[in-house]
Amino acid sequence: MNLFSETQSPQLPFYLPNNINYSYKYDEKSKSFFITIPNGELIYFEFFFNKNISDKIILYFKKNNTINWQSQKIKIYGKEVIQPRLTSWYGDTGVTYSYSGITLYPNKWNKKLLYIKKQIEKITDKTFNSVLLNWYRDGEDYMNWHADDEKELGTNPVIASISFGKTRDFVLRQNNDSSQKITIPLTHGSLLIMQGEIQHHWKHCLPKRKRVKGSRFNLTFRDVVDV
Repeated sequence: MNLFSETQSPQLPFYLPNNINYSYKYDEKSKSFFITIPNGELIYFEFFFNKNISDKIILYFKKNNTINWQSQKIKIYGKEVIQPRLTSWYGDTGVTYSYSGITLYPNKWNKKLLYIKKQIEKITDKTFNSVLLNWYRDGEDYMNWHADDEKELGTNPVIASISFGKTRDFVLRQNNDSSQKITIPLTHGSLLIMQGEIQHHWKHCLPKRKRVKGSRFNLTFRDVVDV
């Protein structure tokens, strides 16, 4: 993926650790930040979809009753708990995904999800065969620390995460130095791409934010490989 040309960089809208191993460049054409971190790369589009399109997409998720939202029971340290958000798995025929003691079987793609997928594939020059939808109903819903390191995602997966609705903080933490953290406010219509060796050296979470009173919909596009 080579999106970036030499240009004067606007200010990154969040802080990186004050360390020579962290840097970023801005690409004026794609309106995105290419961020280098130890053992990985991030690409951040603050406004991948404009407000008009983003508003229509979130209205679709709120009003459309065909999305197969599930309240899943998962296993954490051997204990079964209810996932603190709603999820749904869409993908190509036969593309399953397993994590935390559950296996997800794909719902069929719909036009709206295929439209979003196509726009992301255009800018990333990558193809994705599946997407995990997460509905954070309010600031009480959250996601615990984890890495997307399941074997069916391949060695160094590219994860494209797009958000609609209320802004929520997405936090990355380095495995061998927990003081090295990056907090990214994922805004309405923003896209964050994780690539390189990130899933082997970093974990990420979406912490509770009790002051957030509205919904956030997050779609993480992936490419599940044969294992």
